[in-house]
Amino acid sequence: MNYWTVIPAAGQGKRMNAGISKQWIELLGKPVLAHTLDVFEKDPACAGIILVGSEQELQQMQNFVQTFQYTKVRQIVPGGEERQQSVYEGLKKVPEDADLVLVHDAARPFITIDSIGQLVNKAVDTGSAVLAVPVKDTVKRVVQHQVEETIDRSSLWAVQTPQAFRLSIVKRAHEEADSDGYLGTDDASLVERIGETVAIVMGDYHNIKLTTSDDLLYGQAILLERQGEKA
Repeated sequence: MNYWTVIPAAGQGKRMNAGISKQWIELLGKPVLAHTLDVFEKDPACAGIILVGSEQELQQMQNFVQTFQYTKVRQIVPGGEERQQSVYEGLKKVPEDADLVLVHDAARPFITIDSIGQLVNKAVDTGSAVLAVPVKDTVKRVVQHQVEETIDRSSLWAVQTPQAFRLSIVKRAHEEADSDGYLGTDDASLVERIGETVAIVMGDYHNIKLTTSDDLLYGQAILLERQGEKA
């Protein structure tokens, strides 16, 4: 099934301490955002992309899309103060006849077409699905720097993006959250809030979100490994 993608890229990435928005940081000679968009541009099932940026960077994004010739970017729209608000603005621009929409972080450039395909297939069956990986580390609940308990990690998963939804479901979830002034942790949490079930699809531990400078080192290693596999 074909799908649309909303990519929020309005954040400033302050924890990166790079002096520029993290989607413009270069990895192996290309901006992070280019690595991300490349995947969806190449996926035959992706019908279109709505790119959401900050008001100050809209012209920069327009120039970037033209330079890299991303034909699937249908619109570039201004986002809000919070990621949730930016996603909502992007969802408003997805065609009403679209059945399925994916929401994906601009700073998560290592997603693969194969993972997207598995996610889409599950969302077609269930209505909502997210990529996630089992937590590997021991997790403890801490209060005032003291361990209160060790959490059983057998049922804990670290959620990634893309997250896939029927358009009607995720728009209703965002509309109700906006009406109620509710701010969730991700789009799936908004869908859960309106009583919809969200399925889990096994993700990839390489599908990291670039948040700190240390992540850039790991990201370069991932890209170099993939280039070696293609050689």
